[in-house]
Amino acid sequence: MPPLQPAQRVAVLADSQNLYHSAQSVYSQNIDYAALLDKGVQDRELTRAIAYVIRAQSEDEDRFFDALRDIGFETKIKAIKTFGDGSKKADWDVGMSLDAVSLADHIDTIVLCTGDGDFSRLCRHLRHEGVRVEVMAFEESAATELVDAADSFVDLSERTETFLL
Repeated sequence: MPPLQPAQRVAVLADSQNLYHSAQSVYSQNIDYAALLDKGVQDRELTRAIAYVIRAQSEDEDRFFDALRDIGFETKIKAIKTFGDGSKKADWDVGMSLDAVSLADHIDTIVLCTGDGDFSRLCRHLRHEGVRVEVMAFEESAATELVDAADSFVDLSERTETFLL
C-alpha cells in the first residue's frame, strides 16, 4: 500500500451515527468534526469529505448539518425508518461502501471514520485495488476485524481533548 505522502489524494467518509453513539456511550460528549477532518487529511490533498447523517427530527439537527457543511463535509442525509412493529432502522453502510468503491479510482487514500465491523470487507477490497485505507474510531467501540483490515488505525480515545467537544 502507498505510504503517507503529501501528494496523496484523500477522501474522508464519516459514519456520523456510529461516531455519535460511540462518543456518547463512552464519553457522553460529541465529536469535533473539524479536528476529525484535519487529522484525516493530514496535509494531503482532500478530494472529498462526506458525512453520512440520519434525519431523526430532533432539535438542532439542521444546525448540525449546516455546521458539517461549513467545516467542509458534503452531507448525505437519510431519514430514519420506522417499521410497523415500532422498530427503527437507519444506517448508511451500503451508501458509504458504494461511495468508497466509486471513489477508489480517483484517490490514493480513503479514511473511514467508523468503528463498524461491517466495513472490514470494504477495507480488504479497497486495499486489493491499491487504495490505502485508514480507520479513525474509538478503540472501545471499534470492531477488531475493521482495525485488522485497515492499513492504519487512529484511536480517537488517545486524544479525546482533540476529537471531542
